[in-house]
Amino acid sequence: MKKTYVLDTNVLIQAPYAISCFQEHTVVIPLVVIEELDGLKKAEGERGVNARAAIRLLEDLRVQGDLLEGVSLEGGGLLRLEKNFVHVQLPPDLPEDRSDNRILMVCKGLQERAAEPGQVVLVTKDLLLRIKAQILGLRAEDFTAEQVSSDDALYTGRSTVYLPEELAKEFKKNGIPRETVYQTDEEGMPVYPELTENEFLVLKLDQSLKKTLLGRVEGGRIVPLAYQKSKPYGVSPRNVGQYFMQEALMTGADKAPLVIIKGVAGTAKTFYSLAVGLEKVYNTPNGEYRRIMVSRPNAQFDEDIGFLPGDEQEKIAPLMRPIVDNLEQLLDSDDHHRYDDEVLLRDRVNEVFERGVIQAEALNFIRGRSIARTYLIIDEAQNMTPNQVKGIITRAGKDTKIILLGDPQQIDRPFLDERTNGLSYAAKAMKGSPLCWQITLSAEECERSALAMDAGQRL
Repeated sequence: MKKTYVLDTNVLIQAPYAISCFQEHTVVIPLVVIEELDGLKKAEGERGVNARAAIRLLEDLRVQGDLLEGVSLEGGGLLRLEKNFVHVQLPPDLPEDRSDNRILMVCKGLQERAAEPGQVVLVTKDLLLRIKAQILGLRAEDFTAEQVSSDDALYTGRSTVYLPEELAKEFKKNGIPRETVYQTDEEGMPVYPELTENEFLVLKLDQSLKKTLLGRVEGGRIVPLAYQKSKPYGVSPRNVGQYFMQEALMTGADKAPLVIIKGVAGTAKTFYSLAVGLEKVYNTPNGEYRRIMVSRPNAQFDEDIGFLPGDEQEKIAPLMRPIVDNLEQLLDSDDHHRYDDEVLLRDRVNEVFERGVIQAEALNFIRGRSIARTYLIIDEAQNMTPNQVKGIITRAGKDTKIILLGDPQQIDRPFLDERTNGLSYAAKAMKGSPLCWQITLSAEECERSALAMDAGQRL
């Protein structure tokens, strides 16, 4: 059965190419969506960029035929605009002058003409609009082309396997073939897991289970960690997850240009990333990176930056406070006397920024740039859209390393969730790439404080 998909504005604002994602089915865009796109075409940030992209796509289709009658799409489907159904009756509590309700009127009118129930489907990122549709007996769905599957969401970039004890010495020297490690099923029988490129491994010696080794999948082999004994900027790993994170961060951009680190608050994602960045910029003789660049997406800020007072740095200063907090700990490692002289500590932090060792950038200002020899940290990346994360990763120039940090459980941006945010999307799309290393830190690896760990597990 061919279906008719009615697109809400928020779908096109997040993914302008959504028009072409419905194969042989009919895609309908209500006239009110065109009006909303017109209102957004001059907007700041990603909303304006995507609105203009959707408008250009519609213009390309318009020159091919009559959009009211329908224009063929490459996938075999049909796109058309819908201006009718202005007299469709909605319940009195749903006023007709609301854009969302106007879209519901189009869906209801199309469904009344349809040959079968459920033939018309509203596609929207708006949860409340999907609830309204259900009240009216209409079928509604999220836009799922960018949605991460449940299986992909469970990938942590790490596994525990067993290693025959007689191969331990060989592993430490040269690594071992990946087929030599195994796991066990419920009956204790060996099973051989499908390991992913760059997946980190805890290897337990099968004759003495208390002895463990740490490794990583590389090609057809499992190799030992190269930076296990490193202490970037004086920081030492405190748990297995941090050993894996350190390995990914310390490895050069030629081998690991993209690192994705997920984990709950307090697992030292930002702290450790900054520590490695400072180590690379200050203490690496070959000058691996010119600078550290830091950006933090923010739902309101990304749209309103142009209206805030001050220059770029003054505008983004409130968002950089968590970065400054971490820098204070790194630039003065004395936990007992760090804050005895607040002025001196602040001067140390300011010096790092004034010398250009660390640069803070608004996410919107990175768009369109080619960033070379830079250690680029994107903090709170779960608040990016898939389109934004694609734009950031494709900005990587020669010898640039991009680090995406975040917790997919902590989404602050409207229309994003655990499975549709940019961090999860990048983790799924780049899984198995030899150029992408990723690791998920567990709640048990929280190092902020005993309270932070306990709260992360309880709340």
